[in-house]
Amino acid sequence: MFADYHVHTEFSDDSEYKMQDCLSHAVELGIEEICFTEHTDYGVKGNPGQLPNCPTDEYRAEFLRCQKIFGDKIKMKFGMEFGVQVGTVEDYQKLFDAYPFDFIILSCHQVDNLEFYNQDFQQGKTQDEYNRKYYEEILKVMQIYDDWSVLGHLDSIKRYDLQGEYPFEKIRDIVAEILKLAVKKGKGIEINTSCYRYNLPDLTPSHDILQMYKDFGGEILTFGSDSHEEPHLGFKIEETKKELANMGFKNFYTFDKMIPTGHKI
Repeated sequence: MFADYHVHTEFSDDSEYKMQDCLSHAVELGIEEICFTEHTDYGVKGNPGQLPNCPTDEYRAEFLRCQKIFGDKIKMKFGMEFGVQVGTVEDYQKLFDAYPFDFIILSCHQVDNLEFYNQDFQQGKTQDEYNRKYYEEILKVMQIYDDWSVLGHLDSIKRYDLQGEYPFEKIRDIVAEILKLAVKKGKGIEINTSCYRYNLPDLTPSHDILQMYKDFGGEILTFGSDSHEEPHLGFKIEETKKELANMGFKNFYTFDKMIPTGHKI
């Protein structure tokens, strides 16, 4: 089964990819199931206590319109990528409760309302400080918030680390806490194939993290291209599934109304 579970369209603030065009391309590629995961941020990009930066009503309306057109050609799932910080958990809880989501990616794009991509978060911190603080934020959110499906691109801080590869051994302890809690809560992790287009030296998350998750009894994996435009859609998903099979993973998962279903890799 060919499924892409991390897709952005015109309802994400960093994409102009029309949902209807995306679906046409997905059908051409042979994708059998697609989950739209529009970026939703409060704080630095949105307004705490107000509307998020994703126009969710418009997104939902276009999803339902497109479902009438493509419903017999491809399975469509209604999801979001929550860029949660500790201080925005209540906002996300209200948003989750307001819509019939199938799937939620729990990601960390900012800490203390400071972005990673422009180095605002890293500025004035040592490499050790900003790496540990990134993982600490994820763990704190996991401890107080449960309405999510998978951890998104778990070690993505590496993509924005101008000081180079940070040794896994230095964050092994806190990553272990994160993964143990994910397994305990019955949550998964996503394999984000954007690692190829960013020319990263490892998968996202890394083989070390994936092996640790497996060793702790974790089984729930999703695969997503993190696409924002046509060339990204479905990219390297099928090849990456084979790599995870070689690691000993047996299944990947899709979701319906937040309930996971396994499929043989």
